[in-house]
Amino acid sequence: MILAQLRWPEIQSALSRVCVTPLGSLEQHGPHLPLWTDTAIVSEIARRVERQLPGEVLLAPAQPVGYSPRHAHFGCVSLDLAAYMDLIGNLCRSIAAMGFRRIFLLNGHGGNDVPCRAAMCALKTEMPGLRIVFASYWTLAAEAFHRIRTSAPGGMGHACEMETSIMLALHPDQVSLARARDDGTAGEAGYRLLDMLRPQPYYMVRDFDELSATGTLGQPSHASAEKGARFLDAAVEAARGLVAAFAAGELEFGDRA
Repeated sequence: MILAQLRWPEIQSALSRVCVTPLGSLEQHGPHLPLWTDTAIVSEIARRVERQLPGEVLLAPAQPVGYSPRHAHFGCVSLDLAAYMDLIGNLCRSIAAMGFRRIFLLNGHGGNDVPCRAAMCALKTEMPGLRIVFASYWTLAAEAFHRIRTSAPGGMGHACEMETSIMLALHPDQVSLARARDDGTAGEAGYRLLDMLRPQPYYMVRDFDELSATGTLGQPSHASAEKGARFLDAAVEAARGLVAAFAAGELEFGDRA
């Protein structure tokens, strides 16, 4: 069920569903991928989850602008930190005002993580009965992604093997592989190695031009459309599993819900 396609009297019959909201961005993705890459990928994952859980999901429109100031050197459209927190807060409040009590924020951009978590803390205090889950698709599908990837540690970060592969599977006309360059921290070791599937033991804010000459972090040279289909299937399966568990109440604790 698609929220944007409902008429207002139909909303009432959908209130038992999980409202899934994809979170994207509009930012540089190296010299070879379009700015809407994050939004394109997370929107497709969310659409497929909705199709596979037709009686449990209400799909809200994707949010195409995220928190991306670290990409400003290369190019982005970004909200400020407080503004993005306000966006998430207002989004969830408006969904809750319609009567929904379960919201799933399916994230497609790493920069959205910190402001979303902070906004969720504030919303929990304000509306303790509202249930909100936030998850990034690559974290959910990390085990499967490890099995699919062929790039070295540091090869998956931004405009990398995974994102380039999925865009080759979804929008090949928008990918310019001739312009792709392996860049960033692949080949580094220890604390200097950055990879989306490798948890960092510390937190440090760095702009992308401090990490990469091209805006890419990783090895898009390993990308293929065949891998993209596999990455996409794995992300959908992982996201569907968590959404289904949320819908079934399996993320609650005892009778304290």
